[in-house]
Amino acid sequence: MSVIDIGQSVVLGIVEGLTEFLPVSSTGHLKIAEGLLGIPVGDQAVVGFTAVIQMGAIAAVLVYFFRDIVRFATAWGRGLVNAQARQERDYKFAWWVIFATLPIVAAGLLLQSLVKGPLASLWVVAVSLIAGSGIMWAADRYGTGKRAEADTTLPDAMLVGGSQILALLFPGFSRSGATISTGLLLGLDRVAATRLSFFLSIPALTGAGLYELKDALGGGLDPVPLLIGTIVSFAVAYAAIAWLLKFVARHTFTAFIVYRVIAGLVLLGLITTGVLNA
Repeated sequence: MSVIDIGQSVVLGIVEGLTEFLPVSSTGHLKIAEGLLGIPVGDQAVVGFTAVIQMGAIAAVLVYFFRDIVRFATAWGRGLVNAQARQERDYKFAWWVIFATLPIVAAGLLLQSLVKGPLASLWVVAVSLIAGSGIMWAADRYGTGKRAEADTTLPDAMLVGGSQILALLFPGFSRSGATISTGLLLGLDRVAATRLSFFLSIPALTGAGLYELKDALGGGLDPVPLLIGTIVSFAVAYAAIAWLLKFVARHTFTAFIVYRVIAGLVLLGLITTGVLNA
């Protein structure tokens, strides 16, 4: 019998698509949704399911930023065979994304037992939602926002990419929240920080989804709910990406900060009262 049915997969696909790129923590919201739906949060097949439906969200990034990705990939390929082309910014940026992904890959492999064990708790999610809000507030408050996308450097990419480890270790912190906040603290404007976060999400989330695929398919999950959840995740994530880029161009992250604090406090209440099992 499948651990997750079609109805549950639709709900989880919506949650994943809405929260993957908004700075509110997709992992945290998925764990909460799974708990409310009575799905065993710690089951390896469920962990695999959540990682695989992220592929739908990452596909949305690939489609939305298709022209940019083709430009980077073309410049990278051209630079591999042409020394002069290696001076192009797009060629360098492609390498920056690769280099900036290495810290999260290493952390994911080395800390896997910790991430799937003691840290896979709703207590951690609740505290991380609130603690991450403090960092987002500081980034929003003290980030100068004077540097555009064209001003990003390799150190910027490495620091932003490395911040993804916070979300890996503390579900509820939010990968996009960590990366965007880091970009803001480095002086990038909101649009530049958000776009950099999107580009760095591509290899990180794709790798996680492919790695967890064996657990999703080999742990009692029906491929049909898995496919449906991924498709729903794609459609919702595409809309969320378009909305977020328009939103950050004109607004601060105050609304997300307030929401995260409220969500964290509500989650603490649900755990304390026994409504949810941490």
